[in-house]
Amino acid sequence: MQIIPAIDIVSGQCVRLTQGDFARQKRYNRSPVDVARSFEAAGLERLHLVDLDGAKDGRVKNARVLEEIAQATGLRIDFGGGVKSDADLQTVFDAGASWASVGSVAIQQEELLDRWLLKHGPDRFLLGADVRQRRVAVSGWIETTSWEILDFIEKYRTKGMAAIFCTDIDKDGLLGGPSLTLYRDILDRFPGLPLLASGGIRSLEDLSDLQQLGCTGAIIGKAIYEGQITLDQLSEFQ
Repeated sequence: MQIIPAIDIVSGQCVRLTQGDFARQKRYNRSPVDVARSFEAAGLERLHLVDLDGAKDGRVKNARVLEEIAQATGLRIDFGGGVKSDADLQTVFDAGASWASVGSVAIQQEELLDRWLLKHGPDRFLLGADVRQRRVAVSGWIETTSWEILDFIEKYRTKGMAAIFCTDIDKDGLLGGPSLTLYRDILDRFPGLPLLASGGIRSLEDLSDLQQLGCTGAIIGKAIYEGQITLDQLSEFQ
């Protein structure tokens, strides 16, 4: 199972939200580039980079941070948040992202995403299936849709998208453990799905549990920033 550290950006700075609530925001003083360098120094190879300003405003706002990290490290980066137009998608790819994370556009602009998949190929995209009580949430988790998570994944599996990350918003930022039941249900429905778990991860035991379920990756944020899991531990876990 691959360990994927997360950096969430507001106004160019590292932050963590609790349950996706912008009013429950904690800022970390280290620069995103320095944080990314520390991940790479620990032997980690990927980065989950989220433009929270972009997710809220509906257009990419922190592409410069992406570009700086891509130039300063060899990390393979998936970038999400506000990728809703051809121009924004091209900006993200030009800035150095290996994948564009898409969630809102999959719900709100299906024809646009279909065109992107044809033009760039599904391997350049990571489907963000973020849920609140098993319903998909979009626009920076502000809006909860009527889409049930398993139906949403099924829809985009048929379009060729294989890589998926799923965040249980009710778990996110609370350090109370991941949503094992949710991930078990997803993998029972879609055996062999390349599934990245996100939200609530707090310990190496949680990582072991996710690995045993069959998750192919785990996205970790707050547990690293709060010192509950060290980079040395993550390096050894891999």
